[in-house]
Amino acid sequence: MRRFWLLFAQTVTIALALYFVYGALRPASRVQQLGSPAKPVPVVETASSSLAPGSYRDAAARAMPAVVNILTLQVPKRGAHPLARDPFFKRFFGERDPDAEDGEDLKNSLGSGVIVSHEGYVLTNNHVVEGADEIEVVLTDGRKAPAKIVGLDPETDLAVIKINLDKLPVIVLGQSELARVGDVVLAIGNPFGVGQTVTMGIISALGRNNLHINSFENFIQTDAAINFGNSGGALVDTRGNLIGINTAIYSQSGGSVGIGFAIPVSTAKTVMEAIIKDGHVVRGWIGVETQDITPELAQSFNLQRSSGAIIAGVVRNGPADKAGIVPGDILLTVQGKPVGDTTEMLNLIAQLPPGEKAKMTVLRKNREAALDVMVGKRPIPKELSK
Repeated sequence: MRRFWLLFAQTVTIALALYFVYGALRPASRVQQLGSPAKPVPVVETASSSLAPGSYRDAAARAMPAVVNILTLQVPKRGAHPLARDPFFKRFFGERDPDAEDGEDLKNSLGSGVIVSHEGYVLTNNHVVEGADEIEVVLTDGRKAPAKIVGLDPETDLAVIKINLDKLPVIVLGQSELARVGDVVLAIGNPFGVGQTVTMGIISALGRNNLHINSFENFIQTDAAINFGNSGGALVDTRGNLIGINTAIYSQSGGSVGIGFAIPVSTAKTVMEAIIKDGHVVRGWIGVETQDITPELAQSFNLQRSSGAIIAGVVRNGPADKAGIVPGDILLTVQGKPVGDTTEMLNLIAQLPPGEKAKMTVLRKNREAALDVMVGKRPIPKELSK
């Protein structure tokens, strides 16, 4: 009997030892046996480093280094620019006092610019640098450099300035002619001098003209927020390619209301190349004054068409006068291209090389006539002839 109890005690001791060893190795099982159900360990997912859907960070990163801030130093004259207080179309002249006394130096952040070549050429607006005694360009990496004006073109409100620095970031020129309404765009500049800022919107309209901002107008309209200081900055597509130079806004308060205008890069490139080559833009001219055909004019003159440009006046001994164009003629085509209105006519004639003949079709007394016009050179604007 004693042997039996000794064997029983050894068996129980071994069983308890195995139980505690098993419990130590399997705590969850032990908890379950004690009545507390085991809970699964939650799996926490971390975000990957891939581009988030709808993000334009790559486009912004490509374009931002090439967008610069432009500071100017000038001595204001009495009598501000006539558009400085225009409540309808506000240009980005910055916060300057139009009644400042002569001799008062003014240093202000007037706008932005875009580096377009490794040689240091910078595209900006004419109104950003016009009248400046000194110009300084500030890059996003903190470098600063004085700039000189290469040339101005007030008729498109474009200007080219140049800086001398090494290893310049250069923006890639896009194809504005491929842009369509609804395309996403980014506006990059330095609004109110707070620092480089990127805003997003879409292209709201193309080919905007008759805004009476510039002589030659073919604006891209966008709802990307554009404010004072963005003038001369970049409008880029979702790949970071330049498609326009931000130029003006429609505003009754001076702030952005979602209607901004940019000069297409196709126009900017043509102007830039002409300025670099000749110091100014050479355009064709025939010496006429025109007006659009309105329904009222068409009815009054019993016209059978609503497109074209009516010749309202002809410069004596000018190219049109010598070719036989007279007031009352309706200009229909220029070098085979149809003339829809006075804006199209102005752009078509401006593209003609001076000193060469161009074939134009006019409607006179309901009969079409083809005329050869020796194209002249468009007079230099008064701003550049001083």
